[in-house]
Amino acid sequence: MKSFNKNLAAVAVIAVIGGFSPGAGAGGLGIGTQSGSGTGNAFAGGAASAEDASTIWYNPAGMTMLPGRTNYAISAHALKPSFKFENTSSTLPAGTGEGGDGGGWHLIPQGFISHKLNDKWSIGAAFNTPFGLETEYDRGWRGQAIALESALKTYNFSLAAAYRVNDTLSVGAGFNYQKAELKFNSQILIGFVEPKLSDTGTGFNVGVLFHPTPQTRVGAHYRSSINYTATGTLIGPAPIGGTSQASAGFTTPDSFSFSVFHSLSPRWDIMGDITWTGWSHIKRLDVVRTSGPAAGTAPVSITFNWDDTLRYSAGANYKYSDAWKLRFGVAFDETPTNDVDRTARLPDQDRRWLALGAQYKISKSGTLDFAYAHEFIKDASVRNTAPITGQTLVGRFKDQADILSIQYSHSF
Repeated sequence: MKSFNKNLAAVAVIAVIGGFSPGAGAGGLGIGTQSGSGTGNAFAGGAASAEDASTIWYNPAGMTMLPGRTNYAISAHALKPSFKFENTSSTLPAGTGEGGDGGGWHLIPQGFISHKLNDKWSIGAAFNTPFGLETEYDRGWRGQAIALESALKTYNFSLAAAYRVNDTLSVGAGFNYQKAELKFNSQILIGFVEPKLSDTGTGFNVGVLFHPTPQTRVGAHYRSSINYTATGTLIGPAPIGGTSQASAGFTTPDSFSFSVFHSLSPRWDIMGDITWTGWSHIKRLDVVRTSGPAAGTAPVSITFNWDDTLRYSAGANYKYSDAWKLRFGVAFDETPTNDVDRTARLPDQDRRWLALGAQYKISKSGTLDFAYAHEFIKDASVRNTAPITGQTLVGRFKDQADILSIQYSHSF
């Protein structure tokens, strides 16, 4: 448990990448946008909807529900988080200003495919990016001694299987192989500090899908944490050890989702979801030198002290015609950060989702989904202290995020 605590902190640092999270998808550093069809419902009912091959990520048991023998889905999301600092009482000099907008546009691709071996067994594979994004402030800005550029990239490959126990119950499980690359930097008084680290890790996920009635589905899904010991280089000025090899432990959080999907009528569906994420293990991040005369020292050390979070979402579908389906969704996503330890590298806060989408049936076998979601994010206050000088960055970030999604799904 102690290694878990230390571990995830590392990823967090880079995640101003906006969560693929602090501003674009989920609390902390997770990318909540893992399917184009789900965006329009604010991902309500994710573990129970089983609408297309993206169920491999949200609940692999849902593969037994898909039409046809083989299903695939290809999606892309354009994320635009925004982080704008407003100074109140900083002692750090103004420099070139307040950093501009630390966010920017980012494209996230995903692909899923499933195949029914027989009436009981289904298998699937997926490629997606569950954590990541990037934040970069203007060079020379007031807070550059605390945060300048923060970046996380993850690449996840999954293999999954599902078994239909009977007409009302299916179970599923998956194996995940994931690569993480992280880079973050700052400009301190005596020079430039930048760790560049990477590693690979493995994890698992399990799910169950229950059909109490033909109109109702109930899903539950657990995803494990993945442990990393990322290694690479740490660039730094000579007085604090220069450039050397370095490492940092971090772990992605585990999560549990409970979802319900219900068809009210031939035209209306409603759905809901509650997802718990285990962020409380994140305490601090230490990047430790592993070579050179300063081996064993940690020139980069950041405190997080995150809390576990809950995400609540509700959505609806309206079948306008045989070709068109309209989607609606709302969500409330708690932040794992707190007002005492929140860092300018990750100025996250509670967010509220408003989402709209539509599905067009191109052919008997193919559908096209497109959706838009806006995240209304609470102002994020920070009070950070710069290393060496002890000067402070005190103020608040005005945050928001926009998500555009498109997905093509096919069954044959």
